[in-house]
Amino acid sequence: MDDLEPKKKFISWPVIALMDFVTVIGFDDIIYNFRNQGLGTVTTWILMLFLFVIPYEMMVGHLGSVFSKEGGGLSSWVRGTWGDTWGYIAAWVYWVVGLPYVVDVANSMVISFGWLINGNPSMQDHMSNSMFALLTAVIFTLFIFIQHHLRNSLQWLGIIGGGAMFIMTILYVIMTFAYLGKGNMPHTEPFTIKSMIPKFNFTYFTTLGLFIFAMNGSEYIAPYVTEMKDGKRDFPKAMWMLAIMTGFLTVLGSFSLGVFFNAHHLPNDLKMNGSYYAFQYMGEEFGMGRFFLYAFAITQAIYMMAQLAVLIDAGTRMFLSDTAKKYLPRQLTKLDNRGLPINGYWLTTGICMVIMVLSATLPNMNSIFNQLLNLNGIVSPFATCFLFTSFIWVRLKQDKYPSEFVYIKNRKLALTVGWWCLIITFSAACLSIFQVDEPVGSTAYWHVIALNIIEPIIMIGIGAILPLIARMQKRSGKYAD
Repeated sequence: MDDLEPKKKFISWPVIALMDFVTVIGFDDIIYNFRNQGLGTVTTWILMLFLFVIPYEMMVGHLGSVFSKEGGGLSSWVRGTWGDTWGYIAAWVYWVVGLPYVVDVANSMVISFGWLINGNPSMQDHMSNSMFALLTAVIFTLFIFIQHHLRNSLQWLGIIGGGAMFIMTILYVIMTFAYLGKGNMPHTEPFTIKSMIPKFNFTYFTTLGLFIFAMNGSEYIAPYVTEMKDGKRDFPKAMWMLAIMTGFLTVLGSFSLGVFFNAHHLPNDLKMNGSYYAFQYMGEEFGMGRFFLYAFAITQAIYMMAQLAVLIDAGTRMFLSDTAKKYLPRQLTKLDNRGLPINGYWLTTGICMVIMVLSATLPNMNSIFNQLLNLNGIVSPFATCFLFTSFIWVRLKQDKYPSEFVYIKNRKLALTVGWWCLIITFSAACLSIFQVDEPVGSTAYWHVIALNIIEPIIMIGIGAILPLIARMQKRSGKYAD
């Protein structure tokens, strides 16, 4: 009889790493921080790689190994260490603070199609903010349809998108050294080791939240550990592969940007269009016209599709799959015939649209894009703190939480590293509120500050209302335990 049962298809650890790669780092993440720090990002990426990224991703591997049979990722970890109430709070906070970035990704897809159609950034000059918001809504609806009807779409998008983006980055780095090998000079002057060392002042520390935001997200893939053949053993391998890819992309990618851009005179819309400018400039330098530009625009479109698919699916699973049911309305726990939380997808879309409509009150597309991006740099690190508190608790009570993969066998050292990551993440999140792209004191500046306060309040408010609805349903007999 066993032979008649269909064999379960497992996800391999390289595929997990590529799926995770699209949620953790991309060429855009290098651009964002290059805009803030210039060539100094080379040093910052190296410091962050060893002082934050590797410890952080190994802690994800450790927690994934401890809770390898759980399907909720971070919510499972917090629920398993701090109880149901904190599990719900962590799940909601982590999920909801990721939604501004989901909107940002959908916006980036619109921008990538604009470059593919026009071959330039002219779309931002002709498209109204309302049309920008409408196209974002269409993209959300389309992706919910894709994930609801097409099997394995998430894995295929992850493999193609993550692999293509990594290849394009390698190509960019190779062409950079080829450019320098021909005797050409970098566009940034001076281009020395000293110029790659940032100024460690107050402004510098206000930018670190965006670095943490750029590098976090590996826990999004944790819900898929249950779909691996041997998650306890293979999930940490995926984390190591991810760390190596992240280090390569950030350090060498930032170095290459300094070659093709003048770090002292960067375009105002660099955060929104910088990736396209980078490949456009490279094509011009090698006499290849717009070949690299269009190659990257196609890659970026697929990459953003993969990222949006993973963020909508994994983020929703993380919130709904393992959060205690008593905190959720019964409609949100409903699964379709493929086991997907379809109503959770629609809740994701609804909240994202509220965020998008509020941000659309800003003057132009560039301001909208930057505000959503900087909002992520504030709220995302706060949510990541839950991961470090779970790791600290697991190591304090390590006899209760055995793990096949152990990050730092010495418990005192492991706790020190856990506290270190928690402190720098929390501090960076607090300081990032002062990182605003609009002129200080201008109307737009205060507009952005207001949105940075109003939007999180709305998101937290919805999270507080859901348990109240669930309690009312339970009292009325509409909720089954």
